[in-house]
Amino acid sequence: MISPFTNAALYDANTNTHVKINSARTLAQSHFRTLRLGTPFQPRIDALALTNDWYNWAGYRAPHSLWDEELEYFAIRSQAALFDISPMTKYRIEGPDAEAYLDRVTLRDVTRLKPGRVHYTAWCDDEGFVLDDGTLFRLSPTRFRLCSQERHLPWLLDSAIGYEVSVEEETEAIAGLALQGPTSFAILRDAGFAGIERLKVFDLADFAHDGAAVTISRTGFTGDLGYELFVPADKALSLWDRLTAGGLRGIRAIGYTALNRARLEAGLIVANADFTTAEHAIRADRLRMPDEIDLGFMVDPDKGHFNGRRPIFEARAKKQLRHVLVGLEIEGNIPAEHAIVYWKKSREVGLVSAAMWSPMAKRNIAIASLQRPYGDRVVDDLWVEIYALRELRYQKLMKRAKVVPRPFIKLDRRTANPPADF
Repeated sequence: MISPFTNAALYDANTNTHVKINSARTLAQSHFRTLRLGTPFQPRIDALALTNDWYNWAGYRAPHSLWDEELEYFAIRSQAALFDISPMTKYRIEGPDAEAYLDRVTLRDVTRLKPGRVHYTAWCDDEGFVLDDGTLFRLSPTRFRLCSQERHLPWLLDSAIGYEVSVEEETEAIAGLALQGPTSFAILRDAGFAGIERLKVFDLADFAHDGAAVTISRTGFTGDLGYELFVPADKALSLWDRLTAGGLRGIRAIGYTALNRARLEAGLIVANADFTTAEHAIRADRLRMPDEIDLGFMVDPDKGHFNGRRPIFEARAKKQLRHVLVGLEIEGNIPAEHAIVYWKKSREVGLVSAAMWSPMAKRNIAIASLQRPYGDRVVDDLWVEIYALRELRYQKLMKRAKVVPRPFIKLDRRTANPPADF
């Protein structure tokens, strides 16, 4: 058996090496102590940063916007947007038992995930509460990459005991880019990535780049035609330059604000924004099971044992699910960000976690967590309380809300095969 404790390694940016550490706990904690000021793409991003609007993403300095958050959003929807996803936590999981191990700890059936494919999944604690969601890339029969919002190395290492598998964080070793928008396919083709047209949604493949390989998947967080690219950190700048050479097809770098708007239109959720992960929840009523955040589709009743299986199915059988995550359409055009949701204008029944006026849907949209039966069996007479700033005074507005399906927009170009040449 490959011990998950003896095979863990910490990436040392100063020496560009992986240093083996005997204690898994020491390894995990060191990530929280390390302050990373920039990703491998930082020289290019800094040169484009006109707004100097930064935030802390897992210890990295990341942009809310670079030049204009409104135009950055429209870059996604009308041309192509380049977003640095390097701070996203990435784990390499490999070994003879890698499939069995991941099938045990994640919700979806990993045995159905073929090499060269990606699926969206989530994982729970022993009580069936969601620890995080993320994407699982099957790079080969015995090698995977798991990407997530939060860090879970201690839990992953503890869960690996008894399996012939190694788990290693590669967040700093692997740089990542999201290339999203209608011209993204044409940009990759024109950049010389021959065969990129063969990738269907959730496919992945390796392509030659600068003496190494870049893994490109037809995935993204925008609901649009798009790709994600993963490359060794020392090849990051040459990949950026290869994609942006000449600025053809309208490619523009963007920050998180624009991406967040696009993901909301696509009806996608963000951990610790639309739901609180189990490790971050302070109060018990903040914990969520998959069915309570619209991830119940991942739970396969025919799949064998996985973490949280028994309490998830018991909660379903006993109708103990307390919350529901819904899409809302709200009257008017004032976004209901963090608004309280009421039933009959008097009873508090939930909270909006993300909201915007959608330029694509031409609707005022939101994602909200509601207390059942509201949003589930009771969907009439829902209202949101909005405080609108008008002439330096806040005005309270009660606006009617209607439960609607997600995604709020559905673009045919996202799944078109072959991709359209915009």
